[in-house]
This record gives sequence, C-alpha cells and structure tokens, in this order.
Amino acid sequence: MRLPLSRKILARLAPLAALALALAVLGACSKPKPPEKERPVDPQATQLRDSIQQPIQKAQAVEADVLEAADKQRDAIEAQAN
Repeated sequence: MRLPLSRKILARLAPLAALALALAVLGACSKPKPPEKERPVDPQATQLRDSIQQPIQKAQAVEADVLEAADKQRDAIEAQAN
C-alpha cells in the first residue's frame, strides 16, 4: 500500500519537527543569571525614609524632657504630701 504524497512528506518531516521542538525547549533552558551587584539607593527612597524618621527622632528627643518634668512633678507632690 502506497501512502499519498502528502503523507510521505509528513512522515519524513515529523522527526525533523520533533527534533526542532526538542532543540527549542533545550534552548529555552539556560543557567540562571547571577544577582546584580548592589546598586545605589534611589533618592526618593531616602527622602521617604527621612520623612518617616523625622517625627520619631523628634519624639525621642522630647522624651527625656517629659521624663524629667514627670520626676520634678512627682518630687513636688511628695514634698507637699510630707
């Protein structure tokens, strides 16, 4: 039994197509790239960090004054009680 001409061509091209597909899949597999070296920080990120840190630093600076005032008030209350 003879195959029609188009089936003969397909029968010969099928292994080539499979080989081409296998090469394409293998070509897609590559070694992972090494991570980039550290890059400089974005200026916007430092501005954001600074704007967040500013009220925290201000509160920490005031904390010592608040604690000192509380100690003075406590001493004054104890002096009046005695």
